[in-house]
Amino acid sequence: MFEQAEAQVRGYVEWLRLLVEALGAVVIGAGIVLVIVALLRHLLFERGKSFIPIRLAFARYLTLALELQLAADILSTSVAPTWDRIGKLAAIAVIRTALNYFLSKELQAEESVEGSGREARAQAGAAGSLRK
Repeated sequence: MFEQAEAQVRGYVEWLRLLVEALGAVVIGAGIVLVIVALLRHLLFERGKSFIPIRLAFARYLTLALELQLAADILSTSVAPTWDRIGKLAAIAVIRTALNYFLSKELQAEESVEGSGREARAQAGAAGSLRK
């Protein structure tokens, strides 16, 4: 009886893992579609402007997808934790966590650059309106 319950739980967790992996793929796909649309809009109407906001938007999608893929790997290992699977999970977790960390750092740096650029433009606009 215990073996049946264990097999049933294992089956449910595998379906959940598959769902989480698929959700991660959908997030990446949605991010790609939105970035392509934004890039086309940028090329057609906003030439000369920075496309950093487009990169930041795509980075957010990638960060979420990495989190989902890592969650799927954890689910996969939680069902039948062999040393081989645990080792693979550890390697994947380190790689994905490092990617996520550096992606988050890049996001923060780009957002601070964008924020300081906006502040400078606002201050210049305010100084210009005071002179009038």
